[in-house]
Amino acid sequence: MDILAELERRRAAARAGGGAARVAAQHARGKLTARERIELLLDEGSFEEFDMFVTHRATEFGMDRDRPAGDGVVTGWGTVNGRLVYVFSQDFTVFGGSLSETHAQKICKIMDMAMRNGAPVIGMNDSGGARIQEGVASLAGYAEVFQRNVLASGVIPQISLVMGPCAGGAVYSPAMTDFILMVKETSYMFVTGPEVVRTVTNEVVTAEELGGALTHTRRSSVADAAFENDVEAIAEARRLIDFLPLSNRSGVPERPFFDDPGRLEPSLDTLIPESTNTPYDMKELILKVADEGDFFEIQAEFARNIVTGFIRIEGRTVGVVANQPMVLAGCLDIDASRKAARFVRFCDAFEIPILTLVDVPGFLPGTAQEYGGIIKHGAKLLFAYGEATVPKVTVITRKAYGGAYDVMASKHLRGDVNYAWPTAEIAVMGAKGAVEILYRAERGDGDALAARTRDYEARFANPFVAAERGFIDEVIQPRSTRRRVARALAMLRGKRLENPWKKHDNIPL
Repeated sequence: MDILAELERRRAAARAGGGAARVAAQHARGKLTARERIELLLDEGSFEEFDMFVTHRATEFGMDRDRPAGDGVVTGWGTVNGRLVYVFSQDFTVFGGSLSETHAQKICKIMDMAMRNGAPVIGMNDSGGARIQEGVASLAGYAEVFQRNVLASGVIPQISLVMGPCAGGAVYSPAMTDFILMVKETSYMFVTGPEVVRTVTNEVVTAEELGGALTHTRRSSVADAAFENDVEAIAEARRLIDFLPLSNRSGVPERPFFDDPGRLEPSLDTLIPESTNTPYDMKELILKVADEGDFFEIQAEFARNIVTGFIRIEGRTVGVVANQPMVLAGCLDIDASRKAARFVRFCDAFEIPILTLVDVPGFLPGTAQEYGGIIKHGAKLLFAYGEATVPKVTVITRKAYGGAYDVMASKHLRGDVNYAWPTAEIAVMGAKGAVEILYRAERGDGDALAARTRDYEARFANPFVAAERGFIDEVIQPRSTRRRVARALAMLRGKRLENPWKKHDNIPL
């Protein structure tokens, strides 16, 4: 019995982390402990912990006198709504969650297991960075984790929850994962902190301004979403995991649905305003196409002229990319192209079908865009769609002009089913611009140009010229969009398409 009592004593010591005082300090900052976070993330009673008794091996700087069990990270596996996931959660109450050689080995062990068994890895980051007392050994630990992030990319979903500090080399592991969720005001990410920035560049900036959740969701696009507190972030992480395949070989998850795939939405017949220059909210269409109006948006605060996220149709996950006429008239710019390209590539890697909703007047003009490399960034989205072999269904609701028409999952980029609403305008450019080029000699005559513009609109501002060429498979009633998309995706479930053999492509980064 003594040995059983010893086991329980050691377990209790490990579960206590850095002790009651440090746990209280963690709570005072509005943060949960590493173990509390795991309890919220995983189904009740499903967590199986690994390496509870691992301790560091450092002896310098008096470290041999303080060897807490677990070494600042809790690792193991469990389930989210009954589906297997692997998890690690850094414990800020133990050495500030700093990463040591053994801390890294614990993380690497469960990443290796996740790869072998085909299940996602969820990392909860709350760390002061590399453990300085261990020197280069801690840097080696980071690199071991980075290498696994690279090898796991496109094989299993990787989700990072940044729930405290994440600075220096520590930021690169989350940066290579598929999704980063942050917590407002308690989490931040930066390569160099405010003090170093002030010393080197004389810029005075707070940690929140430099690398807080709002900075990374609105300006840098490093993070995909920001939430009010740990509880909300974990609840949304569970919701996101529900949409994702377990691995690149498992297929999209299926869940019971209670929404008729043939449901008609008469309100969509009047979604498009009479004036072609009047905006409307594309999210209304997304919600009306989705099962039960359930939409998990990715990067909602960044590049809002394009919308990306996950819905379900007939209980199966579908990735959505949609131009948003409410912002910049739905133009594609550098940020929108990068955002959508990354999302399309994620969907393609994990065999998630892609639904593209198109209302795009073109690429955003201007010197800022050209100097910023819109050509190369726009090519990323073009490349991502052209490379994707998953089922691709496209619906053009209104404008599809110029090169932007080509880029947005057109028939020419191996779109499987391309629909258009009767309100669609598929042309090289808008009527006014086209007429000014075609009839330069009549520029001084306003009435003549107006007549020419009306003629051009009547002839080209419709979906039928493209439909005559077979570039549009069918012109559909807006109200029947959900039914048409559902049937198209059902028809495409057996799709098989392979790209030419290559080691890997050279996407225009």
